[in-house]
Amino acid sequence: MTAQIDPTTLTVGVLGGTGAQGKGLALRWACAGISVVIGSRDAGRAEVAAKEYREATGVDHVRGTDNATCAAESDVVLAAIPWESHAETLRSLAAPLTGKILVDCVNPIGFDKKGPYPLPVEEGSVAQQAEHLLPQSRVTAAFHNVSAVLLADLEQSEVDCDVLVLGDDRDATDVVRALADAIPGMRGIYGGRLRNAYQVECLTANLIAINRRYKVHAGIKITDL
Repeated sequence: MTAQIDPTTLTVGVLGGTGAQGKGLALRWACAGISVVIGSRDAGRAEVAAKEYREATGVDHVRGTDNATCAAESDVVLAAIPWESHAETLRSLAAPLTGKILVDCVNPIGFDKKGPYPLPVEEGSVAQQAEHLLPQSRVTAAFHNVSAVLLADLEQSEVDCDVLVLGDDRDATDVVRALADAIPGMRGIYGGRLRNAYQVECLTANLIAINRRYKVHAGIKITDL
């Protein structure tokens, strides 16, 4: 675990916590003793999900609420929302996200009959769009290349993969690395500044193609480290 950072002292909000990626990370963080707040446009839907996650993990430090309250009451906020609603959602949450560490894990991926492919992003990457929309937040990018299926399968004691964490605020990236390290089998690795996020976001298209071809749940590992 990243030195001198205890992630169990944090409250982590998950915007899009009712979706696959948000659910998987929320479950794993809850199992690691981290307080989790599930956010959704519908607070009732978020609490239904939170109740499901409490039952799945056997812990009581998971609750659900609306997105704005989730952002306001969390120390670190994960954006696990659809790319199509990314800008609209974050723009509406600029005030409650002021001063917060935002972890963007959104992938700009499209699908056609040939399979997955990366979509262009005007700002350079999804994370850079978040930085543009949230100038008063500490924006990072991470958790793009982790299988939601493996995360949600709590019978799998470990999630064997590395997580590239990108950002311009080194203290913020250290916190996010600690959140990755808190999940057994997972390792958070600093992957460069936020301007390098696009290729990490788009790598998910390759992993989806691998998963479909080989019937696996592929991740990434960094060698010699």
